[in-house]
Amino acid sequence: MSDALGFQPDVMLRSKDVAIGCIGAGMIMAECHLAAYRSAGFPVVAIASRTRSRAQAVAERYGIAAVHDTPEALIADPSVQILDIAYPPDQQPALIRAALKQPHIKGILAQKPLALTLAEAIALRDEAAAAGKILSVNQNMRYDQSMRVLKQLLQRGDLGEVVFAQIDMHAIPHWQGFLQGYDRLTLANMSVHHLDVLRFLFGEPVEITTQTRSDPRTAFAHSDGITVSTLRFGSGVLALSLEDVWSGPRAEGYGDDQHISFRVEGTRGVAKGSIGWPTGAASTLSYASQDTTGGAWVTPTWDSMWFPDAFVGVMEQLQHAVATGAEPALTVADNVRTVALIEAGYLSIAEGRTVKLSEISTN
Repeated sequence: MSDALGFQPDVMLRSKDVAIGCIGAGMIMAECHLAAYRSAGFPVVAIASRTRSRAQAVAERYGIAAVHDTPEALIADPSVQILDIAYPPDQQPALIRAALKQPHIKGILAQKPLALTLAEAIALRDEAAAAGKILSVNQNMRYDQSMRVLKQLLQRGDLGEVVFAQIDMHAIPHWQGFLQGYDRLTLANMSVHHLDVLRFLFGEPVEITTQTRSDPRTAFAHSDGITVSTLRFGSGVLALSLEDVWSGPRAEGYGDDQHISFRVEGTRGVAKGSIGWPTGAASTLSYASQDTTGGAWVTPTWDSMWFPDAFVGVMEQLQHAVATGAEPALTVADNVRTVALIEAGYLSIAEGRTVKLSEISTN
């Protein structure tokens, strides 16, 4: 139905022949990256992780020919042209820097957050530019089907001038164990999805106000548990991003209602929907427009899902950039602005005030 309405919820495959080497064998690599790459036909030639046996098991599952003992050995493998990293963010910069020195590596796909500090993210951006390498960051929510269709709705003007937007999350992410050693939790590792996709939809925010509290339902020590961020954009759009990362008691027999929902209101219409990740369903979107639907609600449909299908789009944009020399859709320079927004959010928390993005330098 989405095709009949003129929408493209998933990307068209333009390039898919550049050889990929994968670092990491955890859930996000094994269940998302590699599942998506197999469905798209992207060639994965090598894998490595912190534990060779785990990398070997994933290689056997996906038919990956080469298993390296260490990430560094994989980076040195001359058959690897794109390096795909799914590793803890404190260890990611060193891997990126090693890859920048290798002539056979043409592109790098890094995880978010790109680095633990804005200064480190800026340094990686500049080092990649100096090395002439394409560094891209896996902001995969931009390729969620509902977000792509919403972006197309906005570009078509079906909603008129956007007035207000909201993302409301009540879900339980599977926090990776390594996060327990960091001093930042929800804003850097979960809100980053939503704040980045708000930039994707509405452009650059001019200010952010973030409030937080620690969450007594999260077992390990942390500062930002539940977060609420209000953003104002240059266009006048006011947006709210709320992340509740526990969503009710975890008790036997308790019927939780995990969900991520969104709503965008404009002068000529409204769009609303849900992100399917918490429940393993496809994302949804419905919209009504005075101009194009006569005020009736219309619901485009698709068969694909955020996890794992959005990861096809993330890798395809990098494949195409490496193959053609075109700029990737997910540039590291753009991601640095998302990191700057996160940094502004933490400054807002620390100082209890609204922070203007002009206060945060990305030079």
